[in-house]
Amino acid sequence: MNSTPGVTLRAHQITRSFGDVRALDRVSLEIPAGQSVSVMGPSGSGKSTLLHCLAGILRPDDGDVTLGGDPVSLASDAARSRLRLNRMGFVFQDGQLLPELTALDNVALPLLLVGCPRAEAFTRARDQLGRLGLGDMEQRHPGQLSGGQAHRVAIARALVGRPSVVLADEPTGALDQAAGAEMMRVLTSTVGAAGASLVVVTHDAGVAAWCQRHVEIVDGRISVDVLGRRAA
Repeated sequence: MNSTPGVTLRAHQITRSFGDVRALDRVSLEIPAGQSVSVMGPSGSGKSTLLHCLAGILRPDDGDVTLGGDPVSLASDAARSRLRLNRMGFVFQDGQLLPELTALDNVALPLLLVGCPRAEAFTRARDQLGRLGLGDMEQRHPGQLSGGQAHRVAIARALVGRPSVVLADEPTGALDQAAGAEMMRVLTSTVGAAGASLVVVTHDAGVAAWCQRHVEIVDGRISVDVLGRRAA
């Protein structure tokens, strides 16, 4: 399948069912390089299923997903795993930092897993932490960091591999409103500066407002897909 020029991530007519429940119903979505997109919808609407299909965690029953024109959904399990490690970054609701590792180790880990030389991995991890204002937090463990600092470490880990796309699943779900706004400010500005695309699944309209484009899913279908103004 040919991709539209400039499109990083593309889902084409994807369908996914769980038993008798159709979570996604012929969903098509093109996300240009560098664009931030929020995905909203009521519980059970299919937004998390869409994120998992875009990430290659789930295979759609029909249709396909590509990243930069390369197959995601049609690739083997091993190839999809390599693609996630090499070309995608992930930010989760609770950060999912490894508590026994330092901030520096947590950020370097994705590079080490893909065979990056140790010296280069830690140099890049230090650089990414420095860009996020955490240069003096390298040797702290997650339990020694504030909530905001831990989320910045999670963002650094997502970006250290220089991904084409960053996928965030309810990234502010464990934060209060002020901390959530700061998290989104850092996430959108840092991912944007890196030239990567950003997909944020959220139930919070305030979080969605930080993204350039807004997609809503109802009953497994896209009901709204509009460009909007990101919050200042």
